Amino acid sequence: MSLKPSATIRYTAMRLGVFVGCLVLVALLVRLGLVPAGLGDANFAWVVLLALVISAPLSFVLLRKQRDEMSEQIAGRVADAKSKLAANRSQEDAADDAARA
Repeated sequence: MSLKPSATIRYTAMRLGVFVGCLVLVALLVRLGLVPAGLGDANFAWVVLLALVISAPLSFVLLRKQRDEMSEQIAGRVADAKSKLAANRSQEDAADDAARA
């Protein structure tokens, strides 16, 4: 058994890292006055929303390889689960046929 971390966990951690980086950058730009600070008390919500809007396309482009690895890993697990389910169904069918005969 390998100690390689799950592709899903790695992708999620990297996606969170991109978001946190964008959040820090946007907060810094707001603090410096280069980006509007929002309306009234909505400053924090504005910064988070802007960071989300910026991090989504960045993650889409920058994390393509990790997303593909995660997709392959999930597809493999689904295929294994389907084959196990098919094997269980055939066992149940054989047992049912034997009981009826």
